[in-house]
Amino acid sequence: MDNRPLVSIITPSYNQGKFLEETIRSIKDQTYKNIEHIIIDGGSTDNSIDIIKQYQASLAYWVSEPDNGQTDAINKGFRRAQGTIIAWLNSDDVYLPKAVETAVESLTRDPSVDMLYGACELIDQDGRKVGLVESKAFSMRKLLMMANSYIAQPTVFFRKNLLKSIGYLDTSLDYVMDYDYWLRIGKQHTIRNIPDTLAKFRLHSASKSVHDAIPMHREACKVRDSHFQPGFGEKALYWVGEIVFWTNYLKAKYSSR
Repeated sequence: MDNRPLVSIITPSYNQGKFLEETIRSIKDQTYKNIEHIIIDGGSTDNSIDIIKQYQASLAYWVSEPDNGQTDAINKGFRRAQGTIIAWLNSDDVYLPKAVETAVESLTRDPSVDMLYGACELIDQDGRKVGLVESKAFSMRKLLMMANSYIAQPTVFFRKNLLKSIGYLDTSLDYVMDYDYWLRIGKQHTIRNIPDTLAKFRLHSASKSVHDAIPMHREACKVRDSHFQPGFGEKALYWVGEIVFWTNYLKAKYSSR
C-alpha cells in the first residue's frame, strides 16, 4: 500500500466536538490506508482537543491555535500536505468506507483528470439520511449560471499540483471558498464526476449551509459575477438558480429541525 499515492486529508475544526470523533473515525477506518490526516483546530473550547488527543496516534499532524477562520485553517493544512492527492473533510462531515480508495483508483486510471467528485448523502445532526446530492456531469456553464455549486465539497479529491497552478483558497471568502476554487480549477484543468457515493454532508442548525444560507448565497453570487458577466438571454438562467437555492434552503432548514 505504501507504493500507492499518499492522500492528504485536511480537517478544519472549531467547537465541533459533537461530530468530530465520527469524522476522524471515518478517515481512520478507510479501506485505503496510505493517508495522512491533518487537523487544524482554531482553538476549540469544547471537548474537541480531548477527542483529537485520543486519536493523535493516527494523525500525521494537528494543532490547536487561533486562526482567521475556516478558509485560513484549510490553507494551513494544504501547506502541510505531503500527499500527491488532496482533500478536505469538515469536522461535521464523514466519508463512506471506500471513499478514498475509489477516488485514488479513478485518478490513477485517468491521469488527465485533475479533480473529481462523486455523489453525497445528506444527513441530519443525528446521522439520519435526509437526501442525496447526485453526481452530475461537470459543466462550467451550469456552475457559473446557477451560482449554486452542485459539486458536493466532501466528495472532492484533487491533485496537489493544482496548488501550484491555481493557488490556495481565497481567504477573503467566508462561505463559498470551495465554489470559487472549483471555478478557478475548471477554467484551466479537467474536472470529472464519478457515480459513486463518497461522503455524507451533515445538515444541522449550526452549520453554515443552514444557519448562514442567505449570506452564503449572496457571497456565491458575488463570486459568480467576478468570474463571468452574462448576456441578456443568459440572465434568465439566474432565476433558475434562485429557484434552486430557495428550494434547497427551505428543504435544509426544515430537515435540520
